[in-house]
Amino acid sequence: MNKKRSYGEGCPVSHALDLVGERWALLVVRELLLGPKRFSDLRTALCGASSNILTIRLRDLEEIGVLRKYRAGAPVSGPVYELTDWGRSLEPVLFALGNWAVESPFWDRHAPSTLDSLLLSLRSQAKFIFAAGAPVTGTCDMRVGDDRFILRFSDAGLDVARAAAYEPDAVVQTDVRTLKMLITGDETLDDAVDAGRVTLGGDERLIRSLIK
Repeated sequence: MNKKRSYGEGCPVSHALDLVGERWALLVVRELLLGPKRFSDLRTALCGASSNILTIRLRDLEEIGVLRKYRAGAPVSGPVYELTDWGRSLEPVLFALGNWAVESPFWDRHAPSTLDSLLLSLRSQAKFIFAAGAPVTGTCDMRVGDDRFILRFSDAGLDVARAAAYEPDAVVQTDVRTLKMLITGDETLDDAVDAGRVTLGGDERLIRSLIK
């Protein structure tokens, strides 16, 4: 860790900022919460960060033990990054920051969002939706462009991971722009289906329990 940029305080909050307070650091963590990614995947998602800055952030986060780098086999066949258990424990911190920020008068909810941030937002919303009624249970294969995620619905809430579901109870296919509009409430699910930008299959109750 770069001691020159330390706040030099014994406060745990300031020490946390010493560790992950640099620009892009927490966004790297966000992009890895749903599963490992290659450097090129992270570079595409965090397009505002230069390759040099992203390399530095990844190196620093690996050095302090937030993530690890390893070489994956086929079909990736190359180096990928994944969070350690300690790094994954930052998840509630990110959700708390997000819930705090939605009250900001300066937040532009129509600004671009990464696909992973949208899925994490959906999982965060599920906690409140499921608390209002009995949740459905099952698995859903969500296909957004070329990306696939498995959504697991249970009494404990919603779990999301970057993976293809095996024999899912439901399948939903859409694009990033439409998914964002559905999550923000700028479009209804029925309208998106009628327009051909969402395709549903199997037990529609799963996705309809999250998106109206």
